[in-house]
Amino acid sequence: MTNKPRTVVHEELRSVDRELLLAMRSGDAFDIGDLTESLGVTATAVRQRVERLLERGCLVREKVVSGRGRPTYRYIMTLEGHRRAGANPADLADSMWRTIIEIEDEELRESLLQTVATKLGQRFANVMDAHRSETQSEVTSLQHRFDHLSEVMASNHIAASVSCDGNLPVLDIESCPYPSLTEASDDRAMCKLEEKMLSEALGHPVHLSSCRLDGDQCCQFSAGPIATAIADTGQDNQSSTATV
Repeated sequence: MTNKPRTVVHEELRSVDRELLLAMRSGDAFDIGDLTESLGVTATAVRQRVERLLERGCLVREKVVSGRGRPTYRYIMTLEGHRRAGANPADLADSMWRTIIEIEDEELRESLLQTVATKLGQRFANVMDAHRSETQSEVTSLQHRFDHLSEVMASNHIAASVSCDGNLPVLDIESCPYPSLTEASDDRAMCKLEEKMLSEALGHPVHLSSCRLDGDQCCQFSAGPIATAIADTGQDNQSSTATV
């Protein structure tokens, strides 16, 4: 029997926890004794690291019952654990981004950017929804989703906060989360991608109302009026129906 991975907590791993993940990269199941021998530390130290990694969704625990004796446990790395133990993907992301924005076919380039924005937005939305499910909160107002998204972004080292423009929330991002990628394009493709990504995560259209590239203090993404959002959705649905 294998327990389901716990909700992923996006925090920096301690070096000793990363060391344990590196020791498990083969994908095999390990018990405390295996890890103690591999790392050359005490069983208590291993158990502490394992508990932290279980909490972060990097490991799952598998119960092993043999005869009438007490059950033992083995630990297996999750996909999140493999991500954390892998190489830093920054160089790969930079190369892929530059490849996309250099595509001359505008329609193909925009299609790829839309796909990337949608997938990133869905990842944020999934984390938000998982947390809401755990707390059993039924509050799904636009303000609440803005607040929750800013918390999720902060856990991913993106400094974000929420202000208001009249009755509508505004997401303030203090510094560009992808500065090297932003500078790689002259047409602000990253700004457009962020608009689409945040709209997907929130389930509500937003637009870039202020930008640091224009000399503003921070980048602000403002929510569109709810009535307009409903109208836009209706038009999209009609377009989809017509296309089909």
